[in-house]
Amino acid sequence: MATAKKKAVRRAKKGARIRQVAAIPFRVSEGGNLEVLLVTSRTTRRFIVPKGWPMKGKSGRKAAMIEAQEEAGVLGKALKQPAGTYSYWKRMTNGFIRVDVVVYLLEVTEEMADWREAANRQRAWLPAADAALLIDEPELSTLLRDLTVPTAEPA
Repeated sequence: MATAKKKAVRRAKKGARIRQVAAIPFRVSEGGNLEVLLVTSRTTRRFIVPKGWPMKGKSGRKAAMIEAQEEAGVLGKALKQPAGTYSYWKRMTNGFIRVDVVVYLLEVTEEMADWREAANRQRAWLPAADAALLIDEPELSTLLRDLTVPTAEPA
């Protein structure tokens, strides 16, 4: 995905808004409570949701599913409709760029013991309200805080 990142940075330097896709992996505990999975970022070690650049030939939903598998080691069914959006300032080698993120809910069906970025990240299942407290991006924090168990069937 390095080429997608490079293209996005070039567009950002020209003043264009750029976008990423993200997944909020979730499950319902035995007690019926909604839990979400957060992962640490590779560089700052802050808690984030799995996210990445759009992928050529793949829908945003499919790209978000791939990011969840690579970054968090989870598989599941992503809901068709995005759960929301948020914006953040992405740290780059030569500064920051503004990124708009489209977020998809991913109902986790399998948690892998080993995954692509396991050596670089930690993951944590938390109640959505607790996860919201650990997130630095205010719009994502609000999205997590207000998250409810989806009533629509996963697609």
